[in-house]
Amino acid sequence: MVQGIRSLLALALITVGSAAFAQTPNLLWYDKPATDWEKEALPIGNGRIGGMVFGGPISERVQVSEKSLWTGGPGAAGGYDYGLPATSQVELVKSIGKQLLTTSLEPEAVARQLGRKMHNYGDYQSFGDMVIESEVPADAGEPTDYRRELDLDAGLARVKFKQGNVGYRREYLVSHPDQVLVGRWYATGVQKLRIRYDVPDNRTATISVGHGVIRVSGALKSNGLRYAVTLRVKPDCGAVTADGDSLRVHTECAVTFILAARTNYRMAYPDYRSKVDPVARADKDVAAEGGDFGRLNTRHRKDHQALFRRVSLTLAPGASKLPTNRLREQYGSGDASADRQLEQLYFQYGRYLLIASSRAGSLPANLQGVWNQYATPPWNSDYHVNINLQMNYWPAEMANLAETTPPLFDFVEHLVTPGKLSAQRYFGARGWTLFLNTNIWGYVGPIDWPTAFWQPEANAWLAQHFYEHYRFGRDVEFLRKRAWPVMKGAAEFWLDALVTDPASGMLVVSPSYSPEHGPFTAGAAMSQQIVLDLFTSTKQAAEILGDKDMAARMKDALRDLDWGLRVGSWGQLQEWQSDIDDSRSDHRHVSHLFALYPGRHIVRGVDDSANRGVFEAARKTLDARGDASTGWSRAWKINFWARLLDGNRAHKLLAGLLRDSTLPNLWDTHPPFQIDGNFGASAGIIEMLLQSQHEILQILPARPDAWVTGSVSGLRARGDVTVSIDWDACGAKQFVLEAGRDGNIAVQSVLFEQPYDVRFDKGSKPRAVNVEQDLFDFHARKGGRYTFTRGASVACER
Repeated sequence: MVQGIRSLLALALITVGSAAFAQTPNLLWYDKPATDWEKEALPIGNGRIGGMVFGGPISERVQVSEKSLWTGGPGAAGGYDYGLPATSQVELVKSIGKQLLTTSLEPEAVARQLGRKMHNYGDYQSFGDMVIESEVPADAGEPTDYRRELDLDAGLARVKFKQGNVGYRREYLVSHPDQVLVGRWYATGVQKLRIRYDVPDNRTATISVGHGVIRVSGALKSNGLRYAVTLRVKPDCGAVTADGDSLRVHTECAVTFILAARTNYRMAYPDYRSKVDPVARADKDVAAEGGDFGRLNTRHRKDHQALFRRVSLTLAPGASKLPTNRLREQYGSGDASADRQLEQLYFQYGRYLLIASSRAGSLPANLQGVWNQYATPPWNSDYHVNINLQMNYWPAEMANLAETTPPLFDFVEHLVTPGKLSAQRYFGARGWTLFLNTNIWGYVGPIDWPTAFWQPEANAWLAQHFYEHYRFGRDVEFLRKRAWPVMKGAAEFWLDALVTDPASGMLVVSPSYSPEHGPFTAGAAMSQQIVLDLFTSTKQAAEILGDKDMAARMKDALRDLDWGLRVGSWGQLQEWQSDIDDSRSDHRHVSHLFALYPGRHIVRGVDDSANRGVFEAARKTLDARGDASTGWSRAWKINFWARLLDGNRAHKLLAGLLRDSTLPNLWDTHPPFQIDGNFGASAGIIEMLLQSQHEILQILPARPDAWVTGSVSGLRARGDVTVSIDWDACGAKQFVLEAGRDGNIAVQSVLFEQPYDVRFDKGSKPRAVNVEQDLFDFHARKGGRYTFTRGASVACER
């Protein structure tokens, strides 16, 4: 009788839960288990811990990662040098820089002199696998009605199927509030399970089993970094017994699995070891909420949805019932509604991945976010700072996910101290810098890869994110206490490191390199544009904070700086000072368009001496480079074309990325998997709908023809403004601006093809309104809501 009641309760849970399996706009789903980690498994995460769910009916594998488990670094045999030379390289750098003022050098020649072998650099490591094997009757037959899904809104992975006369439903999450990975298995019949935790083959560990808990602990042989896993298995009823290095469960009820993963890493140069015992910490983690799945899930869902639900996007959605892998396979084949469904899903997937791979208290999202199954992952699964780390955070502010940025800011601030040594030993300069790539151990020197090892402008590019955070939120205390030290240090470095070009008398970067393309030169366009962006932002910040001396120094430097904006012989934006661009080159890096995106100095309609013709030259350059490329490059090009106000071309790049550079689980591929393309594409979709890089809101600046009707809510614009838009074939039917603080809001009214009625909500009437020079400009009040509605008398005839 008791067993029958329990079976009915389990059946009720599975039946009720099946409502969650209905098709929703924010759901990835598949009708088969995953067999390939990179292409098919589904990612869950809380910023620090990542899980990859395969959904095997008989043998389930949940591969686990934790961002701080790295080989190499301090404590490694043979020592660790942070990429820094023991002796000064200043004279060598100056000598090469001077030589480049009159000639160019091949990358191999420069790398032989300035490159360095990475010494105990290390690799991001897999934490291991939670494996759950299910014993089923021999006559149960094959699983049927199988469905595996990732619910972006709930932050849950789910699996559902039948086998014989038993129904199964399984759920997985990684909680940020409770810092644990949690699984819950329901069944309408008896569950006989064997649970173990597999440590990767490249290391040994101590495993203890008992009282419903598996403990795995050890230290990496390469550096002594300690790690621990505690896996708690808690059935609602029935027995749990130890069996060697495994636990066995025999139950008629649901089972909860709670997994904690910890190391003794801390992000603090030069001592990266904390005194915290990872075993004790992991044991404490699995006690969260008494192991009650309902409470754990409720806390997780509340935390996740508080971020995820801020933004909604609808692109004339279809009602396709195809699994996600087939939806992607048929993309572009003629079903427009299904295509729009995939596009809006891909956008929200990017937001989901950022929430899952970057939360306060963790390291920033790396080349694979937080997910890694390898001992030697591609590119060490590290932090490349010549675009990749930066691209990871392009959507953070405008996709209303500012809470995902603290790991980036913490990480960069910690790099400043070793970065000061790098500035001194390579340039004899004040401030701080680093080069192409870095790791969790504070690596700040160059490597010896000739085509990509030298980019000291990385300091300025990383500083951009601090100032952008201020521009979106207008938090002066953040600007003063956190952004300013980073920005000022980077600016002081370049004040010392720039040299005067004898041919022009302008300040240039030398040595300079356009990433992975062409020769070493002086004053490559990207180098100059990044420094231009830094000096512009630092001048503005100095004026806000009242640092008159620094503001004056930046004004003088901007006057003398070569901006890196030249139109070449075939109408292109030059990649180098010399007009040597090859119109046949289709190289994936289009670095010399930094000033277009993520910079802000290539502006349509501007015709001053520093900017004449460069907007059209940027278009000419992109046309020549073509659309086909790797995933992250396509994503960057989406943003470029959106900034060029060409929505159809931006959409063509998005289509190419979905068709050619997206895996069945919707991860971006370089190849192999590299997460920056996901984040860059999500940012590009927003740029098509809303831009504010010049402190002026542009509504639907690059909406493609394919997006005939739609709506978006919750986007963020610079100036602490939240924006919602409804549109049809004729443009915006209505858009709403919500002010986060008192201040000026300017909307580009030239975009209004038809008259608009403006409504100011009660208590939010602006202090002043100015409609001149193609702008609707008004002074908003904090909490004010301003609604612009297309005139009712205007009919859309398109």
